[in-house]
Amino acid sequence: MAPTDPPPPLPGKKRRIGVMTSGGDAPGMNGAVRAVVRMAIHYDCEAYAIFEGYDGLVKGGDMIKPMQWEDVRGFLSEGGTLIGTARCMEFMERPGRLKAAKNMVLKGIDALVICGGDGSLTGADKFRAEWPGLLQELVDNNELSQEDIQPFKHLNIVGLVGSIDNDLSMTDATIGCYTSLARICEAVDSVDTTATSHQRAFIIEVMGRHCGWLALMAGVSTGADFVFIPENPPEETWADDMCKIVKKHRSMGKRKTIVIIAEGAIDRNKNKIKPSMVKDILSNQAGLDTRVTTLGHVQRGGTPSAYDRMLATLQGVEAVKAVIEATPDTPSPVICIIENKICRRPLLEAVAQTKEVAVAIDNGDFAKAMQLRDAEFGEYYKSYQITTAADQPEMLLPPEKRMRIGIIHVGAPAGGMNAATRAAVAYCLARGHTPIGLHNGFPGIIRHHSDEPLGAVRDIDWLDADSWSSKGGSEIGTNRGLPSEDLETVAFVFTKYKIQALFVVGGFEAFTAVSELRKGREHYKAFKIPISICPATISNNVPGTEYSIGSDTCLNALIQYCDACRQSASASRRRVFVIETQGGKSGYIATIAGLSIGAVAVYTPEEGINLKMLDHDIDYLRDMFLKDKGQSRAGKIILVNEQASKVYSVQIIADMIAEAGKGRFESRHGVPGHFQQGTTPSPMDRVRAVRFGVKSMQHLEQYAGMSKDDIDEDPLSTAVIGIQGAKVLFSPMETIEKKHTDWSKRRPRAEYWRELMETVNILSGRPTAPTAQPLG
Repeated sequence: MAPTDPPPPLPGKKRRIGVMTSGGDAPGMNGAVRAVVRMAIHYDCEAYAIFEGYDGLVKGGDMIKPMQWEDVRGFLSEGGTLIGTARCMEFMERPGRLKAAKNMVLKGIDALVICGGDGSLTGADKFRAEWPGLLQELVDNNELSQEDIQPFKHLNIVGLVGSIDNDLSMTDATIGCYTSLARICEAVDSVDTTATSHQRAFIIEVMGRHCGWLALMAGVSTGADFVFIPENPPEETWADDMCKIVKKHRSMGKRKTIVIIAEGAIDRNKNKIKPSMVKDILSNQAGLDTRVTTLGHVQRGGTPSAYDRMLATLQGVEAVKAVIEATPDTPSPVICIIENKICRRPLLEAVAQTKEVAVAIDNGDFAKAMQLRDAEFGEYYKSYQITTAADQPEMLLPPEKRMRIGIIHVGAPAGGMNAATRAAVAYCLARGHTPIGLHNGFPGIIRHHSDEPLGAVRDIDWLDADSWSSKGGSEIGTNRGLPSEDLETVAFVFTKYKIQALFVVGGFEAFTAVSELRKGREHYKAFKIPISICPATISNNVPGTEYSIGSDTCLNALIQYCDACRQSASASRRRVFVIETQGGKSGYIATIAGLSIGAVAVYTPEEGINLKMLDHDIDYLRDMFLKDKGQSRAGKIILVNEQASKVYSVQIIADMIAEAGKGRFESRHGVPGHFQQGTTPSPMDRVRAVRFGVKSMQHLEQYAGMSKDDIDEDPLSTAVIGIQGAKVLFSPMETIEKKHTDWSKRRPRAEYWRELMETVNILSGRPTAPTAQPLG
């Protein structure tokens, strides 16, 4: 066989899968490459990395290299793209695509997984459409023979969207967008302190030419005073409207002004709105000392967030499955996520819908541009408008529909509790409701409701809550105590302070508390009010939802801790870190963190730990370190949920590993403890808290004016809001309590994430371990 002859095809469904990153870099791309390479190897396929994007595909040779398992070690925690990306004008012309096709046939590659923006994905699908013609042309030009091309008649393409702008239709999130949003929020939070100190206004320019997602979500996350996005430009009176809002906020006592502007911001006549224009208006018309900050490429950089690592990994895994399941007639898919569900969508359809947004903006059809964004985008935009506390007389309800709504935090603190409360307070005030803070949970109101001069029950005003969006912990105090401590006093307090609806923010204790109040309705009329729970706990163990506010903040804190541990191993002898995670009797945090950092093994309460399992994993570690001679990035991590075993603590497991290492490798244990609660809530926890908060208020106010008995008869009058699959919905407490709750283990009966444990093990290379008997 001549050296230029293509290799023979792999038998059966085994494929040679090329993976490349293209377009602008995005944090998380490396996680996608790692997942594609390792998943391909797991399925007995061959994996190739195409370096420098389409440029590498056109140039061929050493730019297309086979990838082994170890080649992608350490990729998860790296930002940008380690296999490179470059603009390639040559690929945009047919002769360039001809070279690319020849290089692929010479390497024997018959499937491509491309991680990039809509331009990269459009180019990929065009390449697939032209593929038969390109191969025939190569034969006609005598560059390849008919025999050479015969096994490669069909090319499969799968798209992954790597874009910080989050500008692809049909998906809630693109790889890199939440890391980028975190960079923006860090910058705005930092600017916030200097703005408050000097009573200044700051204009923050963020990326997004045709997509305002970053600007809008940054506005929601930081409580910005005004936001400019290209999909929905402000009215022609925007300068006056902005000054009116800013002056109103200042008159209420606010010392700072934050305006966020997308780089593609325009007015209704499609004239560009520049940060300098906004600065002049705030300086001259509002009389404010104003500064402009353009964040630029800072938004692209840095270590990927936990969510982007998880998203990139799960989408990379799904991409390989899509390649293996594809037939010649299967349309090219793009891997998307809707709420918590990974799914496939037709690539061309998603790209076409994305391009329609830019066309609608260019045509001045802004209603259509907003409509073409996903429903979540429009929902967040409305939530932002409602919670800016501008004069919105059309929002006010008639006096008889206005309610006194109690807000209480129950359980351990979780990032985003305050953001949910701020959104609820702002919504209440916009609608004419009275938000009432019930401080320090149920024990607070039981013992201190009548304290003088400051009791535990008091109204929350707008200025109090406005700065809460970026604060961790609980500003109104939280407590694990339950109403059953003294139901009679709780009922008395509700009656005395005329509480007509209750918004409960918290974890499993909050769920238990609402269950007690629901059952207490039989004896106390005061509890026959609408009650809604907003799940907020780092453990993510509230029945009725797949996502609890605070869990994303926890994951970010935990992977930061793990990254630091692993880094320390590179400067010392080879080392295993055994790290204890929180989570109660739910292994969610341990499992998702394991997926996000590439843990060697994860131990959860659902699976338990036994001696055979430990022995099996120690043997695996021994084999790994034996093969690891001279390898960099040699630190390994094992995650152990705090209640995975009553016998095997992290210290005992670490000691067992050290003993087995016999000096060839060593181990350390770490207990990050309350560090996992995080400090500043993550942007995801902030924006979802706003969404949950606003939706919960809308749910509660439906009951205004209803009799207590009518409220009691409605199953949804006590409800938990949550994400289930691809939907956000309210579920009746009674149903969730009876059918979906494992009360003894304080977690849902069905935990959707448990199937991810197999993926964690596959990607770490951990052989199938013997199962333990879970804790009862």
